[in-house]
Amino acid sequence: MAKTFKTLDEQIEILQRKGLVIQNVEETKDILLRENYFFVSGYRMLFMESMTNKMFLPGTTFEELYSMFQFDRHIRNIIFKNLLIIENNIKSITAYNLSKHYGIREEEYLNPKNFTNEKSRRKQVDDLLNKMKRQIRINGGQHQATMHYINKYGYIPFWIVVKILSFGIVSELYQILKPEDQKAIASDFGVTASQLIVYLPLLANFRNLCAHEDILFEHKTQRVIEDTKFHELLEIPKTNDEYIYGKNDLFAIVIILRQMLRKDDFFMLMSELEYEIQVLSDKLHTIQIDKVLDRMGFPANYGELVKY
Repeated sequence: MAKTFKTLDEQIEILQRKGLVIQNVEETKDILLRENYFFVSGYRMLFMESMTNKMFLPGTTFEELYSMFQFDRHIRNIIFKNLLIIENNIKSITAYNLSKHYGIREEEYLNPKNFTNEKSRRKQVDDLLNKMKRQIRINGGQHQATMHYINKYGYIPFWIVVKILSFGIVSELYQILKPEDQKAIASDFGVTASQLIVYLPLLANFRNLCAHEDILFEHKTQRVIEDTKFHELLEIPKTNDEYIYGKNDLFAIVIILRQMLRKDDFFMLMSELEYEIQVLSDKLHTIQIDKVLDRMGFPANYGELVKY
């Protein structure tokens, strides 16, 4: 059945028929107009009686639903700004290492010989290098720094090029580096190369999700991170010998950030997250904050992560 346009009044009627309490109709209409019915209602499953009848739990108010929407926006902004820190760090460290070993001109640092020599990955190397050259060609003339180097020197050093490469491209780049280069870059973050190979695509995935304002709090990835000491120290429960939190959820990203951010940045991140969680908890009355934390993959003692 095809979807049809619904006026603000009709949107409110739909929510009311599903049992949602609307205390201020005009204010609700303004929020729906500004924020979009689809995006606000995207949080409704937390407040549903069941997946079958899809009725709101008795007493659920629009204000409670909107509080969940705002909470996700706030933590999305917190996570996003810290992912941007990591993005800048990985670009800078990668550029430093490759420039040091292979040179500063494009024909030097983009030489296929600088990357993995596995025959099975030759096409992957060629495809990515072509993709990078295309981004340099398209974006190089749109940035003041790249234009400066092109006009003055006739080439763009890699520490400038990384500014116009997406996080996804840099993540792919790491996958095709020689093992010794992967190890050198990973060591600057205090993690192993095998960990960083997994971490970067997950971080890029969450970074793009945040940039496009998609639902964050319950997002999960197909790929999981390996068990860390933090899973054990927090005594995260297991099912079938697998940790139930911190593997492919938002808490997994927090665990990655714990390892890759500077200590002060991570403490600030946790402080901001704890504040937003407390604000939301004070606004919830139909459900408990534990239900939200469970969907986020956060154990009840998540705050202890700053101790380790």
